[in-house]
Amino acid sequence: MSPRTPSRPVGTVTRGTTNPNRLRRMDRWIAATHGAALRRAADPVAVDLGYGAAPWTAVELLGRLRAAAPRARVVGIEIEPARVAAAKPYEREGLSFRHGGFELPLPSPPTLIRAANVLRQYDEAQVAEVWARLCGRLAPDGLLVEGTCDEIGRRHVWVALGPEGPRTVTFATRLGSLGTPSDLAERLPKALIHRNVPGEPVHAFLRDFDRAWAAAAPYASYGARQRWIRTVRDLAADWPVTDRPGRWRQGEVTVAWEALAPRERPSG
Repeated sequence: MSPRTPSRPVGTVTRGTTNPNRLRRMDRWIAATHGAALRRAADPVAVDLGYGAAPWTAVELLGRLRAAAPRARVVGIEIEPARVAAAKPYEREGLSFRHGGFELPLPSPPTLIRAANVLRQYDEAQVAEVWARLCGRLAPDGLLVEGTCDEIGRRHVWVALGPEGPRTVTFATRLGSLGTPSDLAERLPKALIHRNVPGEPVHAFLRDFDRAWAAAAPYASYGARQRWIRTVRDLAADWPVTDRPGRWRQGEVTVAWEALAPRERPSG
């Protein structure tokens, strides 16, 4: 029996700021890593949750997913009715927009939920509940991708979750704009951004990332890409990096969630 749909959308209105091409790094990663699941699905539905004041991210997601899964459909969901009305003229085959929130007003579980820059305004204590709600709505082989990026998509960090919960954390950047890997700390998702302090795993990871980057400085003469690849290769000796050099070349690295998960804070 499907869960009862709330009478009103669950969540709060976001700032709604968006720009064309802002989520390209996340989208390309999704297409590369989850394209097979979308191709296998009987009804490959992807949700762009909280797409914002303009529908660009949903339009772009459809194009990028269809390059990997030609039958994919995208549903943009927004909690602000005026934004849904403004997006309606952009509907076409495979792309639609609906009013809703974290309850996801869909007739069947989606194969993908992308929630970018949505939880930034929420309290850290609310993240687990939102993750559990969204993961509970996924198809059995579905994926939730939740994260944060800068205004033009140069730096992006996201968590990938399955129906069972969080799996990995991906750091992605335009390498030419990177000073040190810890520059990405300002784009950590809400579950991690307040944990970038001594004693927390994500802080130790970024510290080691910077050290490996400094040690790989001689490779800078071959370009930032080669320096990044060498850095990640060295980092993988001590951290559970889950992807391979083909993704590193894109300015990415993915690490098992368990290695970066926040430590439990003492109660009382």
